[in-house]
Amino acid sequence: MKKPAVILLSGGLDSTTCAAIADDAGYEMHGITINYGQRHDYELEASKLVAKQFKFKSHAIIELDLASFGGSSLVSDKIEIPKNRDLSTTKEIPSTYVPARNTVFLSVALAKAETLNAFDIFIGVNAIDYSGYPDCRPKFISKFEQLMNLATKDAVQNVGTYKIHTPLIKLTKSEIIKEGIELGVNYEITSSCYSPNKYGSPCGCCDACNLRLKGFHDAGLVDPLEYR
Repeated sequence: MKKPAVILLSGGLDSTTCAAIADDAGYEMHGITINYGQRHDYELEASKLVAKQFKFKSHAIIELDLASFGGSSLVSDKIEIPKNRDLSTTKEIPSTYVPARNTVFLSVALAKAETLNAFDIFIGVNAIDYSGYPDCRPKFISKFEQLMNLATKDAVQNVGTYKIHTPLIKLTKSEIIKEGIELGVNYEITSSCYSPNKYGSPCGCCDACNLRLKGFHDAGLVDPLEYR
């Protein structure tokens, strides 16, 4: 019998590769996708395709309106999405950072895990080729894992210990892509762009597109998406 695991699935390159790794490890996968008011909501459709490809046991799209708080260019059209940044030199956390997003997402995933008697949660955070978000760092993941095991019934009653799996956290984007290709990921169905058009075509110049394009280039591969 397969162990159940909760997979945080955005429909992007990283979370899809993370799902492929969980699938390869033999977990029964239960996907959580958060519709948090992101401007790039085309990724919600991508998450459905990914869940179908990897035969998730369940996949829920949760409505959680972080856009009502504002504070990020990903949820507010009043803030410009940065384009063509030099990610090799900049240290500034960009406006695409969504306040406390991964804290909220992991809390939702934990609530789902409790109902499934699942002690494994997968999230595709990365601290190498990334935009500098503080909630993608190993230190954050470690502290949140401690919190999970202090705040839940089964943990305090010693039924089990919660584990956050971050298989991509120390990989470069090219290494992530190579791993995904090896595991059969169809990257054509994924969506990474922060500013796609209504058909899902990526812009090619936001941070997410730049990191993705560089990753495919460094891996010696061609991104299957058509950039506008």
